[in-house]
Parts: sequence; C-alpha cells; structure tokens
Amino acid sequence: MATLYQDNVTPQVQPTPDATAGPIIRTIGLSDLHQALRLGWEDFKAVPSHAIILCVIYPVLGLVLARAAFGYAVLPLLFPLAAGFALLGPFAALGLYELSRRRERGEDPSAWDALDVLQSPSFGAMLGLGTLLLALFVTWVATAQAIYVAVFGYQGASGVSDFVQRVLTTPQGWWLIGVGCGAGFLFALVALCISVVSFPMMLDHHAGAGEAMVTSMRVAAKNPATIAAWGLIVAALLVLGSLPFFLGLAVVIPLLGHASWHLYRKAVAIDPNARPVPPRSRRERRPAADFPANLFPWRRRDGA
Repeated sequence: MATLYQDNVTPQVQPTPDATAGPIIRTIGLSDLHQALRLGWEDFKAVPSHAIILCVIYPVLGLVLARAAFGYAVLPLLFPLAAGFALLGPFAALGLYELSRRRERGEDPSAWDALDVLQSPSFGAMLGLGTLLLALFVTWVATAQAIYVAVFGYQGASGVSDFVQRVLTTPQGWWLIGVGCGAGFLFALVALCISVVSFPMMLDHHAGAGEAMVTSMRVAAKNPATIAAWGLIVAALLVLGSLPFFLGLAVVIPLLGHASWHLYRKAVAIDPNARPVPPRSRRERRPAADFPANLFPWRRRDGA
C-alpha cells in the first residue's frame, strides 16, 4: 500500500534558483564608503564638464531660492528647501550613474551618453520613484512651514538679522531647531532607505521600482551603521556645497552621484546565474515625409 501511495504522488517541481533568489546583499563598511567616494571623484575628474552641465540646475536653483527668500519674505523656508536637495538628489543624478557605468565598462563617455538613460527600459520606473521623492520633498517643505507657523505664527521676519535673532536667541527658536531637525531627519531617513541603491539598480538591471526599493531597504537593514554614516556624509557635503549660495553643489552633486553608483556596486552583488537583459533596440529612423504613417507602427512598409 505504501508503495502504491508513493507512486501516485505527483512530484513537486522545485523552483530554479534564479527564479526565486533576489539580489545578493553584501556587508559593507566605512572603507567601502571611502573607496566609493574616491572612485566617484575619479569619475568626476574624468568627465568634469559633463557633470557640471548636468548639475548646473542646482546652483541656478539655489540662487533663485535665495533671491525669493530675501525678496518675498519666505526666508524661514530657505533652509528646508536647501535640505530638500538630499531628497531629490538620487533621481537627479541618473545621468551621472550612466556615465559611471560606461566608464566602468572601459568606455570613454560623452555628454550625450548621459542622456541615454532616457532610453532605458526602466525609465518609467525611475520616473515613478522620482515622483515619489518629489512628493516626499513637497511634504517636507509643508511640514517645515507648519512647524515654523506653530512657533512664530504667520508674521514673517523683517530681515536676515531679525530671523537669526528669533531662531538662535529665543527658547521658541531652539525648540524650532530641535523639532525641525528631528522631522527633517525622519524624511531624510525614509528617502535614504528607499533610494540608496534604487536608481543605480534600475539602470543596471532594469528592475521595477518596487523591487529596487525593497533591495535598497535590504541594504540599509543589513548595513545600518554604514548607511547611517553615508547619510551623514551626504548631509555634510551638501551643507558644504551650499556655501556660498549653493554654488558648491556643482561639485558636490556629481561627486555624490558617481560615488552612489560605486556604493551600489559594493552593496549589491551581481548574480552570475542571472539572465542578461537584452539591450533595447534602436528605433528605425524614417523620413519626415512619412510622418502621418509613422503614427501607426503596426502598418507594414508595403502599406498593407
């Protein structure tokens, strides 16, 4: 009976390793952060003009924000807006990841190569995660404004000296600093955990936004001290880059962007059994005279 019963049992199909195993997460330390920054600096030196072109929006935006703060009585929001660069930086550095990826493969990248990230099959996922970071940035600015209003009311500061005196010489100001920095830390922590390796992984493996965020959180969970140190390094460099008038971000942003790519390489191992992702085929170039027909890609060239 036992033999007949066993013979009738349908054998279970074991899943293949590459179908169930996720990305391999490595343990990294402070030495890895140092090496990632060193490699990022080498990338920046190799293509400095490209990096500055890609990141020129940051000092320009910083100057606009500073002018708005002094001209339209939104001075209390100047620091929250500047701190928000850390939330949007991972998405804004997509072109820098592409340059580092090409240099890693031994290529000589150009400025146009950075724009190839727009042709990535996972660009939609990158855009979705970038939208999430933008929503996080807007929520942070609104929270900072609500904290300031709760402390000082809706009356704006009459000038820089008045604002500094309010914040640094009154108990309400110290309470504002403590609560504001605490809230900002929580926003930065969320952004760091979900994006520390997300965008490089989407660019490298064409992963979806959900898979990339889960992998990023796994990296943070396995290396909490190292990722916390990385967050402090990013914050410190952004503060230095914000002086004077955010002009230093033209160097800090590309450095951090390139370094983030190398940090991803150290934290996430490449599975040798993973199937390679086929490259995206280039679109066929057609003459402008065929413009109406180009709107219907399912039509054959013979007009059928």
